[in-house]
Amino acid sequence: MNYKAVCSDVRGSNVTVVLTDASMTWTEAQSHCRVNYTDLTSVRNMTENQKVQELIPAGERVWIGLFRDSWKWSDGSSSSFRHWRPSAPTGSLKSCVAAVFGQSGGWDDWNCDLKRAFICYSVMPVSEKVMKVMKLRFKTQDSSVDLNDHAVTEDILKQLKQRLKDQGLNDHSKLSRRKQPDGKVFHEEEEEEEEEEDQPKTR
Repeated sequence: MNYKAVCSDVRGSNVTVVLTDASMTWTEAQSHCRVNYTDLTSVRNMTENQKVQELIPAGERVWIGLFRDSWKWSDGSSSSFRHWRPSAPTGSLKSCVAAVFGQSGGWDDWNCDLKRAFICYSVMPVSEKVMKVMKLRFKTQDSSVDLNDHAVTEDILKQLKQRLKDQGLNDHSKLSRRKQPDGKVFHEEEEEEEEEEDQPKTR
């Protein structure tokens, strides 16, 4: 079913509700709101309900952010991410899900007694986790910046995490800084004086 959607646009403590011009499915409405605003609106009290009601022409139906999600992951984890194919789920008694990789990995609901190939995953024990130590060299344009200032090192760490994430580092990886015995993270590197070739050497 296609309806217009009510999106919430959250900016600090200000929340604005917006009615879309176009009609779409609930899933399309959720994506539209998340791309253009914050999300489909949540109605948590009568005041918010009144605010939404004032936007909607009499007798019109619109999508809001409430939904029933009965699908659960077998490992007990929770996630609102869904990648159903356009015709799924069918709403019938098919209780298990298969990914159809011939069609962009879209999901189909199937009967659980069908025999299919399957994908497993395992969690690496803590003792087997790999820790890598990297030594980094920074060049600052402003010599007054103290790289050992807590706020500065936090900002550097945040930027490094984002760069590594952009390069494909998964969310389970952790990045931290290591302090030296003197309590500092960074040390100023002394430039080695190079001898000029035309300077005579003394014995």
